[in-house]
Amino acid sequence: MTDPSECFIPFGEMPGFPNLFLDYVYEFENVASFYKNNFRNTETYPAIFSNMLGRKNSNQAAVANILLHQYANLLPSGKTQQNIGLLRKQNTLSVVTGQQLGILGGPLYTVYKIITAIKLAGELTNKYPEVNFVPVFWLEGEDHDFEEIRHVSISDETNACKRISYAMPEGFEEEKYSVGSVVITEEIDAFFHTMEGSLRKTDFTNDFLPDLKRFYAQGKTFKVAFKELLFRLFDAYGLVIFDPADPLAKKLVSSVYVKEIKEFRAHTAALIERSAELEEVYHAQVKVRPLNLFYHVDGKRYAIDPDEEGGFKLRKKRMKFSVDELLKDAEQNPSNFSPNVLLRPICQDALLNTAFYVGGPSEISYFAQVMPLYDFFDIPAPIIYPRASVTLLEKHLAVSLIKYKLTLQNLYLKQESLHELLLSNALPVSFSALFEKTEKEIISAIDSLRVSLSEIDKTTGDASERYKVKMISALGEYKNKALEAEKKKQEVMIRQAQKLLTAAYPEGELQERCYNVFSYVNKYGLEIIAKIYSEISLAEFSHQVITL
Repeated sequence: MTDPSECFIPFGEMPGFPNLFLDYVYEFENVASFYKNNFRNTETYPAIFSNMLGRKNSNQAAVANILLHQYANLLPSGKTQQNIGLLRKQNTLSVVTGQQLGILGGPLYTVYKIITAIKLAGELTNKYPEVNFVPVFWLEGEDHDFEEIRHVSISDETNACKRISYAMPEGFEEEKYSVGSVVITEEIDAFFHTMEGSLRKTDFTNDFLPDLKRFYAQGKTFKVAFKELLFRLFDAYGLVIFDPADPLAKKLVSSVYVKEIKEFRAHTAALIERSAELEEVYHAQVKVRPLNLFYHVDGKRYAIDPDEEGGFKLRKKRMKFSVDELLKDAEQNPSNFSPNVLLRPICQDALLNTAFYVGGPSEISYFAQVMPLYDFFDIPAPIIYPRASVTLLEKHLAVSLIKYKLTLQNLYLKQESLHELLLSNALPVSFSALFEKTEKEIISAIDSLRVSLSEIDKTTGDASERYKVKMISALGEYKNKALEAEKKKQEVMIRQAQKLLTAAYPEGELQERCYNVFSYVNKYGLEIIAKIYSEISLAEFSHQVITL
């Protein structure tokens, strides 16, 4: 195996990447009918940028003003301030990414998405100096999947994968609350107590834990905590963090809500048709709903459905609207509404001149469903750009891979198959077979001696059988010692293989989908962010291994 730090592995050789994503990255012609732009076709970029800039979207400048309000309690870096200011300029395009508000930032891929967006914006600005590109993180705080975001997995003091959960407060109705508005309660103390007791104490532990406790303090919302965390990690790089749930932002997209309410039947029909086309060959990532909007009442979020009387009703709540009532509410009180996952990109790109959206396999899959909506709303669709996909491999584990002649792909075999491969690589000759061969050779040699010696002296020849038995017995003792040594070596190798599995493929999934970044911050300090940033390559659309 070559140096793992220089390793790029095609996504198709890794587990968990859907066929739609693989074709999007490697065989775009197979999926061209589902997307507006081919991210690999850089020759089309200037025309796409020109089309977006010609739209003259005044909302993006308004977003810059909203951001000044959203950053009022923070002290953004000069680079972030500059990027917010650039959003007011007509020649500025956005490179957007987003993610659910996972506690402590969620899995590692959140970090990789952000770094991809920042680096992509920088590379584009250098290549197209007549256009400004600003990296924007879209806070997805109105999702309601609290069960998904309340867990974090870390590497504990024994290097095992440990899942730590923030306990849901008594009486909490998870499916009805937007996670961003959920207030952190005293349960956070138990969360940090478990985390602190699980981490191996290092020179860096006391550097970052106080910050995490300050971000995720009682009384704050999960959205505020998540934003403060991202600000701490990425403000120096100029990342602009935008909260679309801001009432001022929702006023700017009220026309999107109104159009969705008026034309939902046509929108839904197009989405269902597109989903059916995808299901024929790939899969439809998102279930299509009758209306792509939610309604907020008393801090809770409810899906809006058409009712039997030609109006609308809230799912799981006794509340109805006539068409005129809902339209009036969308115009006058847009803060009562939020988009679902299929309408969210439309709201995003109504606010920003989005040149690129950086997403993972699931997002790239659901954008195939979303694309028909861009035509309805007459908004240019962004180029969907795959985020970096990475496995972090510590040096001693990289050495073990090389020592045992394994590749990262080998670790995704079933455990029994991995052990067999490991032993066949490290122990190419079976000890049992070797001793069986030696025993046959001894028997053959003694038998030959007996024949020759019997001609000289029959008594001496007959004694050969006794010596043969002794030699076979001694060989057996030697074999047992050798097998014992082999067993110990196997145990060492299997333990090492288990360490590799736990590090690179914890809980049966890719590291980036499981571990939180603070497992590595605890070992290497916050400088690990800069290390990952410098090592991630945007030139290779493959899974990358970064050796620490």
